[in-house]
Amino acid sequence: MDEYLCLGVRSNPGEPEAEFKARLSTFWTHMLRNRPDDYEKVYAEGTKFEVEGGCVLRKYLVEADVIDVIEAELASSNLACDATDRDDLYSKYEAAPPDWFWIEH
Repeated sequence: MDEYLCLGVRSNPGEPEAEFKARLSTFWTHMLRNRPDDYEKVYAEGTKFEVEGGCVLRKYLVEADVIDVIEAELASSNLACDATDRDDLYSKYEAAPPDWFWIEH
């Protein structure tokens, strides 16, 4: 069974949601074009943006074997991510609507 880690990506403090969405869109387009094999290992995206500590947060479920690549790419794109708990694994069955959107590949 595939196992996934929950990756939280954060906006800059006080950054409007619309600007953060645009930066995320640019990032995922970059991943799709330049690292398609790694992009395919992103299984699901949270359906809602959350607000936490003055930042907008978006969550993703990512295959465990690609988390280091995704985190490095986020950092090089000036997108902050929460520390990933590598012991907290999710199955695809836990990524169910209405909380998660499955990413079509």
